[in-house]
Amino acid sequence: MGNIFSISVSCDPVINRCGDCFAGQAEFVCKLEENIAALKTAVAELKDLRNDVDRRVKIAEDDPQLKVLDQVQGWLSRAETLINEADLLIEKSPQEMKKLCLGGCCSINPKSNLKFGKQTAKMLPKVVHQKSGGVFERVAEEVPRPLVTERPSEPAVGLESTFNEAWRILEDEQVGIVGLYGMAGVGKTTLMKKLNNKLSEPPKRFGVVIWIVVSKAFSIGKVQDEIAKWIGITHATWQDKTQDDKALAISTVLKEKKFVILLDDIWERVDLTDVGIPVPTKENGSKLLFTTRSVEVCGKMEAHKKIRVQCLPQDKAWELFQEKVGEETLDSNPYIRELAHELAKECGGLPLALVTVARAMACNTSVEEWRYAIKTCKSSPTSVFPDMDEKVYPLLKFSYDSLRNNMYRTCLLYCSLFSEDFVISKDRLIDLWIGERILDEHGQGHRIIGSLVRACLLEEVDEFGIKMHDVIRDMCLWIACECEEEKWKWRFFVQASSGLTMLPEVGKWKSTHRMSLMDNMIVNLVETPNCPHLQTLFLNRNWLKVINNDFFQFMCGLKVLDLSWNSNIEELPVGISKLVSLEYLDLSWTKIRQLPIELMALEKLKCLNLESSTIRIPSQLISGLLKLQVLRMRGCYYLEQEVENNSESLVEELKCLNHLNVLTVTLSNALGLDRFLSDERLCSSTVHIELKLVDDSKSLNIASLANIKCLNDLYLMDCNSLEEVKMEGRMIKAESRIQIQTSVIATQHCFQSLRGVLICRCSKLIDTTWLILAPNLMHLCVYHCNNMEEIINERKVSQVVEQVETSSLFAKLEYLQLVNLPELKSIYGETLPLPCLQDIYVYGCPELKRLPLNSNSAKDKKISIHGDEGWWKELQWDDESTQNQFLPCFKPGR
Repeated sequence: MGNIFSISVSCDPVINRCGDCFAGQAEFVCKLEENIAALKTAVAELKDLRNDVDRRVKIAEDDPQLKVLDQVQGWLSRAETLINEADLLIEKSPQEMKKLCLGGCCSINPKSNLKFGKQTAKMLPKVVHQKSGGVFERVAEEVPRPLVTERPSEPAVGLESTFNEAWRILEDEQVGIVGLYGMAGVGKTTLMKKLNNKLSEPPKRFGVVIWIVVSKAFSIGKVQDEIAKWIGITHATWQDKTQDDKALAISTVLKEKKFVILLDDIWERVDLTDVGIPVPTKENGSKLLFTTRSVEVCGKMEAHKKIRVQCLPQDKAWELFQEKVGEETLDSNPYIRELAHELAKECGGLPLALVTVARAMACNTSVEEWRYAIKTCKSSPTSVFPDMDEKVYPLLKFSYDSLRNNMYRTCLLYCSLFSEDFVISKDRLIDLWIGERILDEHGQGHRIIGSLVRACLLEEVDEFGIKMHDVIRDMCLWIACECEEEKWKWRFFVQASSGLTMLPEVGKWKSTHRMSLMDNMIVNLVETPNCPHLQTLFLNRNWLKVINNDFFQFMCGLKVLDLSWNSNIEELPVGISKLVSLEYLDLSWTKIRQLPIELMALEKLKCLNLESSTIRIPSQLISGLLKLQVLRMRGCYYLEQEVENNSESLVEELKCLNHLNVLTVTLSNALGLDRFLSDERLCSSTVHIELKLVDDSKSLNIASLANIKCLNDLYLMDCNSLEEVKMEGRMIKAESRIQIQTSVIATQHCFQSLRGVLICRCSKLIDTTWLILAPNLMHLCVYHCNNMEEIINERKVSQVVEQVETSSLFAKLEYLQLVNLPELKSIYGETLPLPCLQDIYVYGCPELKRLPLNSNSAKDKKISIHGDEGWWKELQWDDESTQNQFLPCFKPGR
């Protein structure tokens, strides 16, 4: 027999490893239920943290001086992705749990449970880790201002030689402080704006150029705060610092810079040391320029050079006067040109007077009217300011007297209730006029504003706002408060922007008709003033916290109450119900928590403004204010707890307002929108609508909004389920007059009045092609839309019934802002003329490599392109000449 041998192999290690592996795999199944519960808790906590951070980010985004930190945006984006992924697992978990048996330790489908268990176990630590990284001390930082900000200005007719002298002195190293002085309206501010803009041209010899309007209500603290903004001092504790500490901080920064500070309209000595401004010298090379109406102030400011800005010589004065009157009027009668020469001389070469009087006479073709005008100008009542030429106010009052009727004069004087240099919203001003019963409707108000602007009694800032020149405002206050022949009619009491911390003496209220205390620091209203004649009360832009319940007790005649922009006030007293004559109430931009139901007693209320507030509105309150003509509640939500479908309930209340003709509103679901659009009267009165479709609406037929004929502004906000904005409508065949449902729509029947569009946090939208239906769009802002790929899709444009000509696309667009659109690749596939474009802002759009510009775009228009330098360097152009043309337009930073 042969040798027999055996081999012994131990299987224990293999079996052990297999056992360990099996046990490890089984653990994913056995702990599935536990992991799902833990994941749900972690995701809920992450969502809460995400919402808290997002809320802080939204507040920061509303402040143009703040830029949200990239790490915060990145965290929010990653959190959103994780939440979506985790929600899919949680949504699928019940199906997987059903496959478990024997107390969760076995499975009827082990392969499926094992895979799902691994995904869950892997997701849980990711969510926990993401949550741990979401604690931010701050979510945004202040954006540094540009070195020089160009300021819009009128042509400086006749000031060329003065400008050249001022520029020569500014370049003189021996001169540090320069004072421009002269009478009101002579062109000092215009001249300094020209100097400011000249400093923006290369070579730039200064590190920072700071422009500050000082005005009569001078405050060292306000000047310090403005300088701090310009030089980037952003300490969270800045407002808690003393005046001396602020001065030290400003001085520390400015000492390291070669600066120019321009102080416009100073009335008294500004102590540079108290403010923190290092005295400009030859050694530091810095400059201080200021304007004033008094040469004495130049002496008190220790100006190294004083430049008198004089009135225009006769030839220049006549050139300006005839330009404003117009050749048609001057040639309408052989005698008028000679009389016009005489009237122009009466203006004494003062540009403001020349323009104002010339505009007032522009349509007068009667010789008798011109002779009367000359006679009136020669009578000179006492001026309100001793240092101002006695002819200024009579000339300005002549323009006031020449207004069409008392309605126009009242509207002009009303503008003087606002703070000096305050930009007044046209719509808000007209709302006030309606509340005062000065006029009846908005169209009439816009006509009056246009007339006052053309007469140079108001200055148009832009399409939406106006300002009153400080000299005109002084003249109006002189008429309303001091002019013996007029003041008895008006009885104004104006202490706007006067630094008040408490109410004026109650005794001063008794005979007052209109009172403005706006832009002060008043905190508490605890008095009970007796003012039966008071019709108007401006308390907006204060620091109000408490309003005594009896404060309104003896104001039975009050028609207008403005409490807007008081961000500390949380409660409105029930005593407001005693204002039974009230016709205008503004509570916008306040923190008032809830409107008292007693507000229903204000049966005469015509105008109510609740915009951008967090006010809860009791059920049936809005529908009970039956005389409302103007209701502004965009950004204000109908939050009555017992009402489940807020938007539907709100719409039903709005339908009760039969006199409503101006409405701004926010709607939060598709059903509410449908009910709103079914009411023709509501559609016809709406000028601004904000859609926050928080339901699961995946599409919006934008054509359904076309019936809102007067829609000026449209916001799409936080429509996170919205995937598509359709352009479906009804097309009528001419030969048969039959209506056919079609996927395309004729452009001329849509949004003719739409001027502004904001699309924000609509994460699933990929384009905004529907904007081709808004031919007069002026402002477009698209923010934080993660999947946005195109602004205008060429293929979708081709589906429109009437082909959109490239030349008409965005033909009126002035302002385009694209922020945090990570997938955006195109604005439009072809180049566009964009004849009105002024500003483009592009931030956080790394895939946007081309702008729709060529050498023919924005012709004869100086535009600004704002963005990050890295993005700008990677931008592609059609050719080198186009690149060279737009190279000077780039403005780095925000």
